[in-house]
Amino acid sequence: MEIWLDTEGYEDSGQNSHEVRVWDGSSPDVAMVEIIGVEGQKEAISLIGSVPWILIRCRDWKMIPLENLVAASSGSGTKLAVAISKNIDLQGVAYALQHGVDAVVLPPEDNFPDLWSTARSIVREGINVSPEPHPPSLSHAKITSISEGGLGERVCVDLTERLSEGEGIVVGSTSACLSLVHGETLPSEYVPTRPFRINAGAVHSYVVMADKSTKYLSELESGDQVSVFSVDGSIRESTIGRLKIERRPLLKISFKSEDYSGHVMVQQAETVRMILSDSTPISVTEISQDDEIIVVTENSMRHLGKAVIGEVREL
Repeated sequence: MEIWLDTEGYEDSGQNSHEVRVWDGSSPDVAMVEIIGVEGQKEAISLIGSVPWILIRCRDWKMIPLENLVAASSGSGTKLAVAISKNIDLQGVAYALQHGVDAVVLPPEDNFPDLWSTARSIVREGINVSPEPHPPSLSHAKITSISEGGLGERVCVDLTERLSEGEGIVVGSTSACLSLVHGETLPSEYVPTRPFRINAGAVHSYVVMADKSTKYLSELESGDQVSVFSVDGSIRESTIGRLKIERRPLLKISFKSEDYSGHVMVQQAETVRMILSDSTPISVTEISQDDEIIVVTENSMRHLGKAVIGEVREL
């Protein structure tokens, strides 16, 4: 984290500025945005990826907009600088989402010696973050338990195209380990195939979108694009035509991969299938403890669906 000297709106204090960057209100590599309400947040997000730096000023400081911007800028190439003048705000800025901003912009040290001292201490100590997030990838996980999940709302995701055998979407209750749920492409003597449909799971579940962000199943809308995963490792995009939400009995299926654990809540029905590690679809009513299934794992936490460096524990 860098420390900048904010001279905009302050008289020259004579502070030695050779070791820090000086912000005087204008620079070709910095876009300044004042956040008063949601429109300011939208403006800042719209600039991410198109400018080297965004300097944020908040008239009434709030943490949530900052966390949203830290998440949105992760991996974008755009860095965040935030102007603050209170000690109490420094910790929140420096450690937001366990990542923090790239620079704090502080008023002259003569007027705010404690603020500068604390900022320098944070810079010296550094910020411990997790490794860079890797993109979602197919892996195997062993079923550890299967239990009743009570009654709940489950979501059928109907796409605008048909799926092939071995394809589905990945859903689950924890973002680090999601299960591959097979499309309804296989025939049954009791119901016809619906090769455009995935009976995905309960409304709280994560689902991976086409841009590799996540949404909750309850947030999906017609026209959204999801990632369709195949057992051969390929991923393609597909558009949602409609969603069908109904109250049904659920199963809770828990699993553990080499590095991550997770679970999924799905309808207790023969037509809902996961995929075994040998690429064979299997009904959730037939699956057994110690079976190995195909999952998608990643090493990041999520904030508003965006993968962010940091630690998280989901149960």
